[in-house]
Parts: sequence; structure tokens; C-alpha cells
Amino acid sequence: MTNAPFPLFPHRHLLGIKGLSPLDIETLLDRADAAVAISRQKEKKTATLRGRTQINLFYEASTRTQSSFELAGKRLGADVMNMSVASSSTKKGETLLDTAITLNAMRPDILVIRHSAAGAAALLAQKVSCSVVNAGDGAHEHPTQALLDALTIRRAKGRIGGLTVAICGDILHSRVARSNIVLLNALGASVRVVAPSTLLPSGIDQMGVEVFTRMEEGLKGADIVMMLRLQRERMAGSLVPSVREYFRLYGLDAEKLKIARDDVLVMHPGPMNRGVEIASEIADGPQSLIQEQVEMGVAVRMAVMEALLDPRRNAEGETIGGEPA
Repeated sequence: MTNAPFPLFPHRHLLGIKGLSPLDIETLLDRADAAVAISRQKEKKTATLRGRTQINLFYEASTRTQSSFELAGKRLGADVMNMSVASSSTKKGETLLDTAITLNAMRPDILVIRHSAAGAAALLAQKVSCSVVNAGDGAHEHPTQALLDALTIRRAKGRIGGLTVAICGDILHSRVARSNIVLLNALGASVRVVAPSTLLPSGIDQMGVEVFTRMEEGLKGADIVMMLRLQRERMAGSLVPSVREYFRLYGLDAEKLKIARDDVLVMHPGPMNRGVEIASEIADGPQSLIQEQVEMGVAVRMAVMEALLDPRRNAEGETIGGEPA
């Protein structure tokens, strides 16, 4: 990958999709497109981030996202360290800010953080001198997931603008839904959310989406159906009647998929609950983009880290010879 063809990404951190312009988003997607080619060649390692240090700070378990960030950093030539936070310092009473101060003293170039509290990544970014990437903060945002979803859609459909995307399932607890809504709206898609009323956050209709509580209505004419995991671990009470009943009403199966367009494509950020929000025949079928999403995840994370550590920017995040980034 080379920095020359791409505009300078004007942000020092990636804390969310909110605040990014359509050009910012397209710049990251274009960079990620170039990274896909690297991941598919025999020699996958580059020297783009050679000598740079990446620390993955995961306060929540996430095999998929953490391994994707680790692989992305290594393919760019960075030194990558995974912090087992849940089993070490936090059990001894250390706060996020204490950890941030300690890590900052190690002089990393980029910190990737996943945390159960909304705003944790933004707080960390105020306390460290390196770039920070939000790998998911509470039910707030998950920007790299939205970017990889957008890249997957763009490569499969050739565009994002003008498409109808139905996001279905546990909207209430989903940071993926929030980031995707902001991104897809920014790039001109028509966004719908489909969920039982108990799994819809208050004010969702103010986010520029059409709201449906019946799959039969929400899937009509959809180009993309994006299913979300039922996050029972985040539910304080019983928000759905039963798993069997939830699948009958809101699980994606062949019958429900027929309501969408003939060339509809199906997505899921993972991990999947088969037989809860999606049938195996759909997850593994010809209309599924789920494996492509996994591949695009590595490419997007390579693009994000390369953009944030662009050599045209100095250690303070300012453009060399230009205006502050």
C-alpha cells in the first residue's frame, strides 16, 4: 500500500463514524480496497508501519475483532502487543485512566480499545499522545465494523448510494447498528430498522431511518438485509418472548427473504446465533456475504491504521508543512 494516491485522512483518531465526512469515509474505503489486494497475494507483509507499535486493549472478549486488528497490524509490519486486560490489571483495581497513563509511558503509536462503557475510547484519546481506534464502546459505536460492512456492500453492489438497507434484530443494544446507520446515511443509502418494539431504542426515528416492527413490511424491496445478534447478555429483563418465537417472527429464513429483492444480499457482523436470528441455509447460502465481511475486516483495519499513521503527519497529529490535522 502506498500513501501517495490517497488524500490525507484529517483525523488523528477513529472514535466513531459520527463526525466523518463522506470524503473521509470514501478515502478509508479506497485505502481498504488496495489492502484487499495485499491480503490476497502470496507475500502479505508490507513495511508500511515498520518500527511502529500497536497495542490492542480489549476489556471485552472479541476473538473476531481482536484477531482482525492483530493480523492487520502485522501485515503492515507493526509490532503488535495484545493486552489481556480482563485477566490482569483491572482485577487488581486499576482504572482505565491508570492503564492509559501506564501504556502512554511505553510510547505506542496506536492504541486499539474495546470497552463496555460508551465514551471509553474518547476518554482514552484525551489522555494519551498516540492515535486511538475505537473497536467498540458499549452500545455507542463500532466504526471499523461499519466501514467493513460498507466496503463489502460497495464491492458486491458497485455502490452504496441509492440502495435500500434493512438492519434487523436487536437494534437497542447494537453499536454496529448505530455506526452503520450514520455511515449508510452519509453515503446516500436508504436505511430501515426492523425489530420488535422492545428492541428499538427511544429516538431511533430521529436518526434518519424508517422504522418497522414487522419483517414482512421492513424487507420489502430491500437490496441488503443486515441481521444483528440477539444480545441476551446485555438484556436486563425479558425483552423477547422466547428464542423459538423470536426466530419465527424476526429470524431470517428463506420465506422471509423472498419478500426482499430477487438480488438481495445478506450480512451479519457475527458471531451468529444460528436458528435465533438467522437460519443456517441463509447464512451459508449463495446470497450470503458473511465470509466476505470477515475478509474485508482485515483490509479495513489495515486502511484505518495506515491512514492514522500516515507519514505526512507528524507525531503530534499535525500535517507536515500544512494545517493541523
